[in-house]
Amino acid sequence: MIGLYTAAEVRAAEAVLLTRTREGALMQRAATGLATVCLRLLGRAVGVRVTVLVGAGNNGGDALFAGAHLGRRGARVTAVLLDPDRAHPAGLAALRAAGGRIAGTEGPTGLDRADLVLDGIVGIGGTGGLRPPAAALVAQAVAGPGLRVAVDVPSGVDASTGAVPGAAFPAQHTVTFGAVKVGLAVGEGRHHAGVVHLVDIGLGEHLPPPRTRQLTDADAAARIPPPTPEDDKYSRGVTGVVAGSSTYPGAAVLCTGAALRTRPGLVRYAGTAADGVRAAWPEAIVTAGRPGDAGRVQAWVVGPGMGTDDAAAGVLAEVLATDLPVLVDADALTLAAREPALVRDRRAPTVLTPHDREFARFGQEVGPDRVGAARRLAAALGAVVLLKGDATVVADADGTAFVNGTGTPWLATAGTGDVLSGIGGALLAMGLPAVEAAAVAAHVHGRTGQLADERGPLIAGDLVRWLPGTLARLYRAPTGGLGDSGA
Repeated sequence: MIGLYTAAEVRAAEAVLLTRTREGALMQRAATGLATVCLRLLGRAVGVRVTVLVGAGNNGGDALFAGAHLGRRGARVTAVLLDPDRAHPAGLAALRAAGGRIAGTEGPTGLDRADLVLDGIVGIGGTGGLRPPAAALVAQAVAGPGLRVAVDVPSGVDASTGAVPGAAFPAQHTVTFGAVKVGLAVGEGRHHAGVVHLVDIGLGEHLPPPRTRQLTDADAAARIPPPTPEDDKYSRGVTGVVAGSSTYPGAAVLCTGAALRTRPGLVRYAGTAADGVRAAWPEAIVTAGRPGDAGRVQAWVVGPGMGTDDAAAGVLAEVLATDLPVLVDADALTLAAREPALVRDRRAPTVLTPHDREFARFGQEVGPDRVGAARRLAAALGAVVLLKGDATVVADADGTAFVNGTGTPWLATAGTGDVLSGIGGALLAMGLPAVEAAAVAAHVHGRTGQLADERGPLIAGDLVRWLPGTLARLYRAPTGGLGDSGA
C-alpha cells in the first residue's frame, strides 16, 4: 500500500531527519536519486543537453546538484536562474565546477533544443500559480523537444491537494523525495505529475501513519479472497440489488451483472426491471417486488436507474432502514440529498458514490481539494463517500482516505457507474469494511477499464465481461510498489 502525504507531514519528518544527518546530506541524497532517474530515462549522459529551471530555495538546490551530477557524466547543462540572488549557493558552485553554464531568464535558455528539462522552480511549499517569468519559461519548455521532469512536485501544483490554480509545469515524469505527495495522485496535480518515481532519502521511520493511501493490485487482491473448499453460496455473501426501471432497464442488468462477476455467493435482484435481469442473468435470483420480499441479503446496492418518484423514495427508505451495509448510487443519491437524515441516522455502514454534481446536491461543493471535500461530507453524514473522478477519492467519517490510482478516460460513458456499484455491493456482502470495499471497488473498476480499453473504445458492458479476467490478474499480482498502482 502506498502512503500519500501532505507537505506539512513531509516537512515535519524532514525536520527530524535533518537533526540526525550532517548538513547537506539530505539534499545530496535527493539530487543523486534525481540524477539517477534522469539517466535511466535518457539512456545516456554524454552530449545530452539539459536545461535546469532554478527557483529560490532547496528545490532549486536539488535541481542544481542533480545538474552537476549529469554534468560530471558528460551532459551539457544550462541552469536558468529565475532569482539569481536567491539561488542555492552550494548548488550553483557545484554546477559551475561540473562545467555547467549559468543563464538568466532573458538570454538563451536552451529550451528550444534541450533533451531534458528539470523543473526546480518551486517545491512543496509553493502556493498559487506560477508568476509570469516562470510561466513563460514553462511555455517554452512545453514547446521544446525536451523530456520534462519535475523535481519533487511540478511547480504550480499544490503538493497537499493537487490543486492547480494557475500556470504550472506539465511534467512527463516527477521524481519525488521521501514520500509520495497527495497532490501527485489527485485532481489536476495528477495530470501534471506524469509518471511518479519515488526516491528514498530516509524519511520512512519519521513519517506518521498515512491518513491517505493508495492501493496496489496486490492490496486489492488480498481483500478479495477466492472461495475455499468450505464455502457455500451463503458464506461467500449475498448481494441485494435494487436498480433499473422501465425507462432504464440497462442499469439493473449492468449492476446485477457486475455484482455476479465479482463473485459473491449469490445475487438477489428486487426491482422493476425484473424481466430484463432475468433474461440477461439467469444466475441471479429475481424478485419482482419490494426489497423486503427478496429473502436473505447481506448487503444492498440501491439507486442506479430506479428513478426519483415517490415509489423510489419509499424503496430507498426501506433499504436504509435495514441494519445491513448499503451502497447508495445515482438516483438514490438524489433522494438521499433531499433527506440526509436517512443516511445520517443509520448505524449500519453506508457508502455514497457521487460524482461532482451529485456531491453538490448535499449542499457542499467539491472545490479544488477533493480529498478534503470527501472527508467533510463523510464526517457530516457518518458515511463512506466515494467521490468519482479521474482519480476517485474514498473517505470514511474518521478521516481515513484512499485515492484510486487506476482507470482510463474511456470510463466516462453511460453505465460504467452502475458497474462500479455492483462491484462495491458485492464486496460489502463479502464482508469487507465499507471504506475498503469502496476503495477496492474503485481499484478493480479502474483496472478493468484499462484492460478493456486495450481492445478499443469501451462501453459499460465490456467491463462486466472483463471483470473475471481482471480479478484473475489481480490474484497473480506481485507485491507491488508505486508502479503497479498507476500513481
